[in-house]
Amino acid sequence: MHEYMSRVRIWELTCPGLPEEVGRARRWTQDVLRDTSYADDVALIVSELGGKAVTHACSSRFRVVLSLGASALTVAVTDWGSGEEGPRVRQPGELDSSGRGLILVHLLAASVHITRHAHGHTATAHLLGRTTPGAEAC
Repeated sequence: MHEYMSRVRIWELTCPGLPEEVGRARRWTQDVLRDTSYADDVALIVSELGGKAVTHACSSRFRVVLSLGASALTVAVTDWGSGEEGPRVRQPGELDSSGRGLILVHLLAASVHITRHAHGHTATAHLLGRTTPGAEAC
């Protein structure tokens, strides 16, 4: 990927809590990860988690952190929302037009963790088993 890549490479983006910023975060993710096998899956995860932060948490901003190692990637999306209950998987009805975002995230990631903090929530997804050119083993 990059000739100067260390064991783990980290990128961070903080966006205002506006719906159009979710698209910007998705495009940023695809650009950052364009030379990896993770780009499309992680862009979808960022889109789902960022959308949840803006829509359901009523967050004034959200932050995306990407952490790339030799054969793993972690993506964390943090909101500063007012919702007591964090993101959770629900079973949408057959005709529901929403409610599948976290299901998709769970399908794409090896593991997903939701952590509550003083000012909101962080959803962290770990993707494993892909080789990134130029990265050393962690």
